[in-house]
Amino acid sequence: MNRVQLAEFLKDRRARVSPADAGLPAGARRRTPGLRREEVAQLAGISVDYYARLEQGRGPHPSRQVLAALGRALRLFEDERAYLFRLAGEQPGPPAGPSQVVSAGIRHLLERLDDTPAFVIDAKYDLLAWNRMAVRLMGAPPPERNMIWNAFCGPWPITPDSPAEVLAFADESVADLRAASVRYPDDEGIRSLLARLHAASPEFTRRWNEHHVCVRRTTVKTVTHPEYGELTLECQLLHADEQGQRVVFYTAAPGSRTADILCGLREHANA
Repeated sequence: MNRVQLAEFLKDRRARVSPADAGLPAGARRRTPGLRREEVAQLAGISVDYYARLEQGRGPHPSRQVLAALGRALRLFEDERAYLFRLAGEQPGPPAGPSQVVSAGIRHLLERLDDTPAFVIDAKYDLLAWNRMAVRLMGAPPPERNMIWNAFCGPWPITPDSPAEVLAFADESVADLRAASVRYPDDEGIRSLLARLHAASPEFTRRWNEHHVCVRRTTVKTVTHPEYGELTLECQLLHADEQGQRVVFYTAAPGSRTADILCGLREHANA
């Protein structure tokens, strides 16, 4: 265990994380950039004294659980997380689970996209954030924020007679969730979702047992709008792999009927 380098690394990374990035209020004026020690300790679920001693280079050998918690609190990339483990004399384990915190930069991007429906999902398809255009296109987010759960167990669950596009989404999302379950083998959120889906949906279990694995890419999607009917949209994905998140954009071919309707929705959203 290299206590000196571990202390320096923790202090440096703490200074680089803003309260907004960590989902914390900015609060009063700060003397130094980044998070306070007590905020890191709170996010990691450890005592302030324990964390302070680590930063002072005189702390005890941190457990793998503490290292994983610090990696999440400091929003480390996978390479940084592996480096943290090795500084503490440990071999890196599987990556931490997908983050539920949408960074300030991504939220700013959503706000700036005033002509494009966009939203953020994590690796298990939890809906985390969205912009006004997404609400204009698809309505307010449902109380149950998991898109796979809604597809298989929502008010209109997938059946063998569902439209081909719906069945394609079912196949792709299950294969994508299988990939996520292997990437994040210790994530309790994914485990819980899988248990719920297996208990409630034979259609999900049948697809899961086919053992298909994929990561979703750009697709063409048909959305039925209550006022304008069927809209043909290109579904573009921006992968934020280090957070286990994706930004989903809905665009339309220039000059198409759908593009004209999106322009009208933009005017309503900005009114």
